[in-house]
Amino acid sequence: MNGVEEDHGVRGTHGFCDERFTAVRDTLAGLLGNGDLGAAVSVRLGGIPVVDLRGGRSDPARSTPWGPDTLVGVFSVTKMMTALCAHLLADEGELDFGAPVARYWPEFAAAGKDEVLVRHLLGHTAGLPSWDDELAVEDLYDRERATGLLAAQAPWWRPGTEWGYHSVTFGFLVGEVVRRISGLSLGAFFRTRLAEPLGADFHIGVRPGDDARIARYRVHPALFDPPGPAEGLAPELIAQLRKLLGNPPVSADTVESTEWRRAEIPASSGYGTAGAITAVLSVLAGAGESGGTRLMSPAVADRVLDVQFDGADRYTGAPVRHGMGYGLNSPAAPFSPNERACIWGGLGGSVAMADLDAGMSVAYITNTLNPGGGSDGRRGLSVIAAAYESLAAR
Repeated sequence: MNGVEEDHGVRGTHGFCDERFTAVRDTLAGLLGNGDLGAAVSVRLGGIPVVDLRGGRSDPARSTPWGPDTLVGVFSVTKMMTALCAHLLADEGELDFGAPVARYWPEFAAAGKDEVLVRHLLGHTAGLPSWDDELAVEDLYDRERATGLLAAQAPWWRPGTEWGYHSVTFGFLVGEVVRRISGLSLGAFFRTRLAEPLGADFHIGVRPGDDARIARYRVHPALFDPPGPAEGLAPELIAQLRKLLGNPPVSADTVESTEWRRAEIPASSGYGTAGAITAVLSVLAGAGESGGTRLMSPAVADRVLDVQFDGADRYTGAPVRHGMGYGLNSPAAPFSPNERACIWGGLGGSVAMADLDAGMSVAYITNTLNPGGGSDGRRGLSVIAAAYESLAAR
């Protein structure tokens, strides 16, 4: 593949870009020229990098350029990594998505949860989107407390019947199942079973030696303001939504803290490079294989795309089509011209996707945290659109 290494200052981007994917480079340059402090993008085709670009600065003081090994927190993009850990165990026959969670985590059967299935956890339909107890941020750093409280409480709705975003609890729920089976914390399992075999520079729990590489955020003042509920939402659901989004209360200072970086919060505290994200997601896009390294059987593709919910968000009324740990393409919220694709995004704007038909994975990551991020973040979707534009022009 022919590509070019961008010279310093050329269109504000640096790194590698196959000549067929200049639309992606131009999109990144436009974002950097229109408000992004710093950002990086990666595109892999057949597990092979065709774009690995970055630009801007890794700190609000603009003293440090975004380098090839700069790490940034990507918030809920971490869920894509956590879900893949569960898929790896399922592929090995160690985990049955149709089994009760209590088969692997006996204490979880309390409070009427004996019939909650593993697939309900991955599909955000388990009815445990937050904690009944009021938590402090420090409780997120205590796995035993966070998971123990979830094991003891009753679901907020009949599992499997509704969708409500398990913003932080998703990682503790799926992560505890992985730990009960493997004996490893989610961060350790991901590192040894996925990141290291793929050479992927992504971390759920950052080690002290990597602190100097971490990008600092520029945070929009409204980022942590909760969105309003759907019109006409019942008072009980409004109270649940507030708890879902504000328990515990997280701030800009929280996500910049050393404690947050060190913690293994498997839904929210992942740090990595764009290239690391696409390397991992190429396991999905490549039907179990990334860049010549096979980690799962081709059957992983069918499991990931197994629809768990197709309807309206219980709290916001927004359309949702969700598979086994990943958002799926839908007429209401399309992000791909292909049906067999999955996506998720993180607080502030980072977004990643895997297209199983095209064999392509794409990631956009940034330290400019704006409201309205997640899988419908316009910046990340513009990068994905540019990747498809490049594919179509081949």
